[in-house]
Amino acid sequence: MNYSEHFRKEEHPFIEQVRDWKQAVETYYETKLTDFLDPREQDLLSMIIGKDETVRYQFHGGAKGAERKRACIYPFYEEITEDSFNLALYELSYPAKFVTLRHPDILGTLTGLGIKREKYGDIISGDGFFHCIVSEEVGIYMEMNLTKAGNSPVQLEKKPMKDALAAEESWEEVSSTITSFRLDVLIAEMYGVSRSKALPYIEKEKVKVNWKTITQSAYQVAPGDYISVRGMGRRKILSNEGLTKKGRYRLRYGKKKDQ
Repeated sequence: MNYSEHFRKEEHPFIEQVRDWKQAVETYYETKLTDFLDPREQDLLSMIIGKDETVRYQFHGGAKGAERKRACIYPFYEEITEDSFNLALYELSYPAKFVTLRHPDILGTLTGLGIKREKYGDIISGDGFFHCIVSEEVGIYMEMNLTKAGNSPVQLEKKPMKDALAAEESWEEVSSTITSFRLDVLIAEMYGVSRSKALPYIEKEKVKVNWKTITQSAYQVAPGDYISVRGMGRRKILSNEGLTKKGRYRLRYGKKKDQ
């Protein structure tokens, strides 16, 4: 496969890693368990491994509708279960009567503890608590060190994986037309703002494409890409349906129903 035609240059290292994982399974018949992957990385892994006769893969994020998931790549004869993914669920509770904690507070706390983002998955908000799904290998470290989030004391308790809150999100499909696949053009169309108002979001590093901050307004987006604007939600480019008679691109994209 010619990477330059199908994938961006910055995605090539991850693609090479997936190829190495696949080759290891083919050659040594060993099972490979990855760290947590974002949806774009999951898409890439699925495309690279494909429907192979000897190598198979499954994703699991610990909760129904989880966005971030680990991948298990294994020989066709192996039997994979939920236990194969080495996940742990922790409930992080706080005095909700006196303080308010948000998703970024928990992210910041885990980052402050030195836990890499690829070592934990979804953080799901409940009533006065959060559910954190993590790799088993970082669980003990969290138990020993996570005592505070934001300005609030917290209590951490390990829970059975079956108790994980659902993380399902509803999406709807939208069809529109655009003049180009420039990032500023797409943000203006998909978020209902003018191009002049889209530009500051990009320049102030509030825009991510495939979970990476992009600061170039002319950045070219393609079908399969995920776009997010801080505080305004996420979109996914589903397809380019060709040109209209007036030379505009027919765009199909997904957005959350509650946005």
